Amino acid sequence: MTTGELPTAQEQAGDLPESLRETLAGHYYTDPEIFRLEQEHIFEAGWFCAVLSADLAKPGQFETIQVGRESVLVTRGRDGAIKAFLNVCRHRGARLCTEEKGEVRRSFQCPYHAWTYSFDGALIAAPNLGAMEDIDRTQYGLHDVHIREWLGYVWLCLAEEPPSFEDTVVGDVNARLGTPDAIVGYQVADLKLGRRIEYDVKANWKQIVENFMECYHCATIHPELTEVLPEFADGLAAQYFVGHGAEFGEDVQGFTVDGSAGVEKLPGVSEEQDRRYYAITVRPQVFINLVPDHVVFHRMFPLTAERTLVRCDWLYLPDVVDSGADIDRSVELFHRVNQQDFDACERCQLAMDSRAYADGGVLVPSEHHISEFHDWVRERIG
Repeated sequence: MTTGELPTAQEQAGDLPESLRETLAGHYYTDPEIFRLEQEHIFEAGWFCAVLSADLAKPGQFETIQVGRESVLVTRGRDGAIKAFLNVCRHRGARLCTEEKGEVRRSFQCPYHAWTYSFDGALIAAPNLGAMEDIDRTQYGLHDVHIREWLGYVWLCLAEEPPSFEDTVVGDVNARLGTPDAIVGYQVADLKLGRRIEYDVKANWKQIVENFMECYHCATIHPELTEVLPEFADGLAAQYFVGHGAEFGEDVQGFTVDGSAGVEKLPGVSEEQDRRYYAITVRPQVFINLVPDHVVFHRMFPLTAERTLVRCDWLYLPDVVDSGADIDRSVELFHRVNQQDFDACERCQLAMDSRAYADGGVLVPSEHHISEFHDWVRERIG
């Protein structure tokens, strides 16, 4: 290699000391074709966390969710059950609902030719439909999408044969916490939304996952977080270990921006879990953060190779929310963490097309567990 040339992938890999592992190459974060493969083989093939169930409290309330390349209509039926369909009219393919959320009283009607569908997705009316006696209204209903409700959220799967929910989604939680019983005491499905903040992040979704999985950056960009969780200043994230929760500092009273006391503790949290923070990555697009008095739940919605919408929910006991208790200090802590993290992700994204990152970067020992995530992505997109 002559002066000024960049090392090839082979040269770089051969020169790596044992302390370092290689990352994905830069084009994995910018290439539209790779993003298309991820849409098809990751987001459309597995379970995708879409909607907080409580946001669809009444029959006819709906949300439209982008899952990979598909728009999905999620609603609550008259029987109280959640339903989900591809957001496409069966007549000429018009988008049935263009709003992100809303409520209809009796049915969903296509604004193009007025084909009309029940909350169960069945075709119930269309102009001159009575004269077309050979049409099976069930056969021409909306295309169903598989659903599963867990932890108070609606999870969707577009695959014809969904993968095991227990082996993938629940499996990711159990693998991190070390036991299926560890999350039970947080009673996540029984909590109530206290605050929601949306972030439009100019970065690839994998940047955000990688950032959440490691804490090598924590001492540099998270002063408030490392005050509350001093062990994070040493660079090892809670997710580096199985079953480990980062312990609060001795003088810290609660998981708040200033370390002051939080709100009413979740009654099911065990003594071993008290005064500890647990972080869980549920591939491909969910982060769950557990602390003694609330849960912070992130959902990522990848929009392009270089843009990701993140919806972050702060969940508390219903009595805490209904009483109007002050949750600002607990919300502010993770809000700042989010802003700091997403700024770092955007800073990295700017360099992904640089010739200096054409063959990727490196992972230090405290980040080696990210290699498993990279392998997971590679396996799925081939």
